[in-house]
Amino acid sequence: MAIKWIKNISMANELRISNRMNFVVIETGGKQYKVAEGDSIKIEKLSGDFKKGDTVTFDKVLLSDDGTSTKIGSPYIADAKIQAEITDIGRHKKVEVVKYKAKSRYFKLRGHRQPYMKVKIAKV
Repeated sequence: MAIKWIKNISMANELRISNRMNFVVIETGGKQYKVAEGDSIKIEKLSGDFKKGDTVTFDKVLLSDDGTSTKIGSPYIADAKIQAEITDIGRHKKVEVVKYKAKSRYFKLRGHRQPYMKVKIAKV
């Protein structure tokens, strides 16, 4: 019984090692995102004239891991670039901000919709 248990542990370790995925941590829009090849993420709208289907390159790579080794930048990894394709450009749901003071007829209602870009990571 003990030998069977050891075999299962070694098989589990092999599966864990084979299922490791390459991932990187990038910085864009003042936020950090952990991405892997094929992931789709919503990011803050990038300045510039971009359309759906355009290719974007992220050069602010903070960390890179390929399953066996990890590279950490200080602050960024030199010559590391991530390519992504813009799949959607839109705006989030409306956030309503209400200012109200009782008994003084003071009521302000403001709405805001934050623009975003949805990108699909093409090449890590």
